[in-house]
Amino acid sequence: MTSAYEPDPRRWKAFTVTLVAGFMSLLDVSIVSVALPSIQHGLGTTPAGVQWVVSGYALAFGLTLVPAGRLGDAIGRRTMFLVALGAFVLFSALAGLAPSTEVLIAARLAQGISAGALAPQNSALIQQLFRGAERGRAFGFFGSTVGVSTAVGPVVGGLILAAAGEDEGWRWIFYVNVPIGVVALVLASRLLPRARGGPRGHLDLVGAALLGTGVLAVMLPLVLAEAGGLAHLWWLFGIGAALLVLFVRWERQVAARGRSPMLDIGLFTGTPGYGTGALLGMVYFVGFAGIWLVFALYYQLGLGYTPLESGLAVTPFAVGSAASAVAGGRMVEKWGRKLTVTGLSTVVAGLAVTAVVLRFAPPHVAGWAVAPALLVAGVGGGWVISPNTTLTLRHVPVSMAGAAGGALQTGQRIGSAIGTAALTGVFYLVLTASGRDFPVAASVAVGGATLAVALALVVAVLELRARPRCPSAVDGAEQAIPEAP
Repeated sequence: MTSAYEPDPRRWKAFTVTLVAGFMSLLDVSIVSVALPSIQHGLGTTPAGVQWVVSGYALAFGLTLVPAGRLGDAIGRRTMFLVALGAFVLFSALAGLAPSTEVLIAARLAQGISAGALAPQNSALIQQLFRGAERGRAFGFFGSTVGVSTAVGPVVGGLILAAAGEDEGWRWIFYVNVPIGVVALVLASRLLPRARGGPRGHLDLVGAALLGTGVLAVMLPLVLAEAGGLAHLWWLFGIGAALLVLFVRWERQVAARGRSPMLDIGLFTGTPGYGTGALLGMVYFVGFAGIWLVFALYYQLGLGYTPLESGLAVTPFAVGSAASAVAGGRMVEKWGRKLTVTGLSTVVAGLAVTAVVLRFAPPHVAGWAVAPALLVAGVGGGWVISPNTTLTLRHVPVSMAGAAGGALQTGQRIGSAIGTAALTGVFYLVLTASGRDFPVAASVAVGGATLAVALALVVAVLELRARPRCPSAVDGAEQAIPEAP
């Protein structure tokens, strides 16, 4: 049964609350990295043990996205959002109170599951609450949140450590989520729209198991790359590929029987722009997410920067991304895929110049010297994430928005894991081969990120040539989409 779209008068207030919650969950992907030495010293653990504080969160986050998105589609996004946010706040407090490494890792795994359950509800609620130009604006703010939270994590972490001290400051990185999360939880319970009717469809538990184990097998060697995961667990890639093939076959069988699959494979083949948009997002995140650890290693190990100084050195990217993402949300309706092509071209140019400057600039001025190029790359980045999300999801039925958004973000998490492992590996490889020449190592690694973004640009150009016309976000078919709970 279909119904006409009726805008919720509180949609922008509700959306603001979801952005705050989304910012917290995404920030926790990168903010903890700068606190690892403090955690290791405070808990007296090994580098391998403390690495799980970061890797475990990223892994749990990535595994949860699609099942949680589908569950939100089925039982109601408001319900999933409130449960996930409440759990995130609870486990943030537990992480801050952790008396041992084991308790901290367990809390971070649970926190990652909660964040992964929260993330797809954000994009699904945008699909549900907005239409047309308003949807583009909303995704613009959402894209800005994604870009800024990723880039400013080291800055925020450095500020907290500077204020609270090195020994116990890491605990406040987790504690800060609690008051913000509680306020967001109260506001969300009042503002988010309630589900219409009862639960929809059945839950594809077999599909969830196949997808979860497949993604786990692919991501585990990548997130443990620094601890030798690629060398010892490379065989999991083959198992992961086989499980994902089985997942595709199973989902097609479920759809053929007229039941609700975990993820409708037809989204990739029959929904205009979804397959190429998901591929573009994954490839872009290989370069986008992979450079931040490279910068941290170069600035802190090579130049002796503090965590705060290291974070501030990459702030120009965050500033440029935040400003242009909001504008990009307004521009995407007119420009369509041309906007992401323009943005990716700008990112390629900015990162290429950054790589050259890192190689030839005197080390004592490297942080200042790369700022203009990073600002340019950031401006381009703001025209990639949110416009690509808008264009990728614009033809997805609202009833599948959660699962589709979860799959899109799962690809981005896999891209992030690949980029972080590959670019960090390149950095250390060149560093060893060059006799610990940090500028050369950083330059080559950023050059690798440039190539990854250039590959995403190729995908965008092919999509533009295949669909040169920019369809309106509001058409007759979309107006008739059933409202999901």
